[in-house]
Amino acid sequence: MLGAVTSTSPESPKPGLSRRNVVLGAGGAALFAVAGGGAGYAIANTDGKDKTAATAAQPAAQAGPPKYRSRPDLRTLPEVTITTPANATAPGYIFLTPASGTGLWGPLIVDDKGSPVWFRKTPEPATVAIDFKVQQYRNKPVLTWWEGTIGGTGGQGVGQGEFVLADQSYREIARVRAASTDQADQHDFVITTNDTALFWVYEGVPYDLTALGGPADGVLFDGVIQEIDIATGKKLFEWRARDHVTVDESYAPLPEGDSAHLPYDWFHANSVGLAADGNIIISSRHTWTTFKINRKTGAVMWRLGGKKSDIALDEKSKFAWQHDFRQRRDGSYSVFDNGAGVTKVHPQSRGLVMKIDENAKTATFVKEFLHPAALSAPTQGAFRELLDGGSLVGWGQMPYFTEYAPDGTVRLDGHLPLDNQSYRAYRAEWVGEPLDQPALGLTAEGGNVIVSASWNGATKVAKWRAKAGGQPGALTQIVEADRTGFETTITVPGTPEYVVAEALDSTGKVLGTSSAIPVRV
Repeated sequence: MLGAVTSTSPESPKPGLSRRNVVLGAGGAALFAVAGGGAGYAIANTDGKDKTAATAAQPAAQAGPPKYRSRPDLRTLPEVTITTPANATAPGYIFLTPASGTGLWGPLIVDDKGSPVWFRKTPEPATVAIDFKVQQYRNKPVLTWWEGTIGGTGGQGVGQGEFVLADQSYREIARVRAASTDQADQHDFVITTNDTALFWVYEGVPYDLTALGGPADGVLFDGVIQEIDIATGKKLFEWRARDHVTVDESYAPLPEGDSAHLPYDWFHANSVGLAADGNIIISSRHTWTTFKINRKTGAVMWRLGGKKSDIALDEKSKFAWQHDFRQRRDGSYSVFDNGAGVTKVHPQSRGLVMKIDENAKTATFVKEFLHPAALSAPTQGAFRELLDGGSLVGWGQMPYFTEYAPDGTVRLDGHLPLDNQSYRAYRAEWVGEPLDQPALGLTAEGGNVIVSASWNGATKVAKWRAKAGGQPGALTQIVEADRTGFETTITVPGTPEYVVAEALDSTGKVLGTSSAIPVRV
């Protein structure tokens, strides 16, 4: 939950609810009221019981005005800056997972202006959220992301965690875990049409590394694909890289010195997906290779790139330290070519599209997507085709995201704060219908009441209505305003005793109502 003091947070669930099935939305509407220069806020819980949070109010007052008066708990939510305003973009929102040394971490949805639509702070004991996107499960749209901790050697991220599925009301409906003693890695999570999940596990295994100049009692980080039935947790398929790919295909250096016995991340799997024919396609960053794998037998059907490529690439199709290998709707393939990692191979990163002739064993360059600032991303990144034929690139370690028209022109460009990063960026259509109440913040100013209203995750809100009066049941003063981003401000003349905020859709229907909050605390 976003609020530190709420009865629906993962740390303090309602009776009868486990930590894993509480509502994941705004976590009760945090209500901020100011009168005569004093400050405080109360939590309106979904069970209708209000609690005073005086201890939480004091730090807020000392730190100055919050970014969102209705949600002071989002004070350190990273700002998203749009540098190239949206121009005929594909429908939907942008999905990010901001991460930095300071601020809030968690899945974040923003609109084309960079304004937040929904955010959820990553709950403890997880430290970070990764790979946040919209997928289909049981023929319904769901949000999915990974939660856990990330470590590794040589500056490469290896995850230990699990995947979360949430419905359109932001309720958690499932968690997917690895069918082994190891935990699921963060790099990818794909729900198939059979409601199974494909993802990676990094498995540490004893390995003799003397042939590469390492210790005989070394350790190898193997890349393991698992396919799990989401409903039952049953493992349906497993594939191990070391059974099919030799360690000498890696471009990654061995750990040395005091680190010599740490796991050697020779393969570094970072994407898994399905080709049009139903077979599996994957990316191995440290071998500079993408693979097609027979889904029934596990046999490698072909290698593309690297030291033992089965397919000849023309010069402009060669990639290095890559991420996010996918097949596009026209049969071509795309990859985010970092061009940089342990070494820098290309002057800048790019989204790369190529055609593969599996019979002739050739790969031919089709097009590339470059950033106007010639960004070079040593880690992370994503490149996805959009429904209208455009493309979206998330620049990974460089905190930018860029949308391109089918002809390659930039139609949206933006970024998180420059000390942030987002493993991937996506665009998708999404309808969110949170079950909690809208949030309301009040300040008395110049003889009037300034009403600040928001509703974390609600996508149908077109207008806000403030209703004010002397008693909660007699609110006759009404002021309306169009929604203006995550938080909308309305000025109510005079100083009524109580205020309520109502969220309205485009037809004027009331979607949700805040608690009635006294103007004077």
